[in-house]
Amino acid sequence: MTEKPISSQEFSSERSEAVEIEKRAMTKAAGVVGFWTALSRITGFIRDMAVALFMGAGSGADAFFVAFRIPNLLRRLFAEGALTAAFIPTYIEALQEKGISEAAKLAQVAFTFSAIVLTLVTIGGVTFTPYVVEVIAPGFGYDPEKFNLTVELTRIMFPYIFFISLVALLSGALNSLGLFAAPAAAPLLLNITMIGSVMVFSSHYKCPAYYSLSWAVIVAGLLQLLLQIFFLPKVGIKLRPNFGFSNPALKKMGKLFVPAALGGAVYQVNVLVGTILASMLPVGGVSWLYYADRLVELPLGIFAIALGTAILPSMSRLAGQGDYRALMRSLSFSLGLIAFLTIPASVGLIILREPIIATLFQRGLFTYADTQETAFALLFYTLGLWAYSGLKVVTQAFFSLKDTRTPLWVSIGAVVTNLGCGLALMGPMRHGGLAFATAISAAFNLAILFFILIRRIGFFPMREFAISLAKVIFASSLMGVFLWFFRDATQWSHGISLKNALILVGLLTGGIVTFFASAFILGCGELKSLRSLIRSRK
Repeated sequence: MTEKPISSQEFSSERSEAVEIEKRAMTKAAGVVGFWTALSRITGFIRDMAVALFMGAGSGADAFFVAFRIPNLLRRLFAEGALTAAFIPTYIEALQEKGISEAAKLAQVAFTFSAIVLTLVTIGGVTFTPYVVEVIAPGFGYDPEKFNLTVELTRIMFPYIFFISLVALLSGALNSLGLFAAPAAAPLLLNITMIGSVMVFSSHYKCPAYYSLSWAVIVAGLLQLLLQIFFLPKVGIKLRPNFGFSNPALKKMGKLFVPAALGGAVYQVNVLVGTILASMLPVGGVSWLYYADRLVELPLGIFAIALGTAILPSMSRLAGQGDYRALMRSLSFSLGLIAFLTIPASVGLIILREPIIATLFQRGLFTYADTQETAFALLFYTLGLWAYSGLKVVTQAFFSLKDTRTPLWVSIGAVVTNLGCGLALMGPMRHGGLAFATAISAAFNLAILFFILIRRIGFFPMREFAISLAKVIFASSLMGVFLWFFRDATQWSHGISLKNALILVGLLTGGIVTFFASAFILGCGELKSLRSLIRSRK
């Protein structure tokens, strides 16, 4: 893919039929991924409720969350980011040009090569864990007990990157062949395993929660890998060792992999920067940011990551056919659908942030003071939800064009922006400033990438997109008025109770009804896509 703008002759005819086919395919696939992701996020909240109950937001919790962040960061960088971005376009190209048998060989070679590299990475990570923790959480060095615990937990969980990276690779093959359910369902196993572990070992056998949770992560990684292997024969792939590392397609993957490792996971890099800076704040800062981030990940996972997962195979097909105008219409459709779902979600999270946190987490060792501090971080994280979501889709457009370098260079600027803003804001705003710095960085990243993409292709249906966006913002504002008026119907400082839970459910239901009724009156086109999706699911 060259850097010069693509001439209009390359897409002189606008293949509306192809666009509609890909829209339906993307919407259906996003529905499948969104369904399983929603279940994963629900069980994830149950997991976090159990974690809050047994660990709270103290020193042990800080150590666990930093240790858990390290393999999770590597998962986003190398597994969901780089491996997916490098593998799916290359795999689809092999499918289109050489057929299923050659594509299956590529999957075998990539799996074998990745398994060898990941084994070396895991050994190195376990060996040099103290140095990794020094980089990730330099503030822990002032507390030797917390530092040593973080090192121990990191060593336990580090092999998770081996399993989950291979899961991402096999998930890419399954997604490319139209099977989205098994990859999307895999995170359920992590949540269920962690919930079961902490409830059994910490509750009945008095094992410290951070130990039982750490070992559960490794068991869950193995289960997730076995799930993907089970479904491979259903799409005609037999997994066996293949040492044909001279395969040209593997070399193409290698060229895409390195820049994608950073460019496709800038959000997690920025969260990591926040973790490093938060380790220098008083006890609890890391935990408050973790709980707030988990709440933002609910709409981000269900909507943005689900659609981003579904859109990459479709965009790769359009890019392979040279239909760049159709690709941009697909991008516009995806951004519109994400805005339709994430903007009202942002309004709801901002207005109901304290009621949601109090109802979900405030029990056991998690106090009302923790609720307030977590809500403070959630406010600023949520301000950037639209940017995190849009970034996931726009980045996939570059990946479909086999361009992983542009997202890399822009992401470097975003990380520098995050670091600078974090250092400037962490003094007056503490952990809230770090969350706000992440939001500012994501907005910067999205704006630059979007401008470059439009300039390169030379086309984007801006007028249609702007009108759609204005309708969504207006409908979300009406929903916000409803939530603001009724949010003080009870004392949320009391935490979980049947009354508070019922009122929160009522507020959420009323807000959803208000938004969708307003969207229907305003004639939002995204409603039609959602109705089609529901009918197809039935």
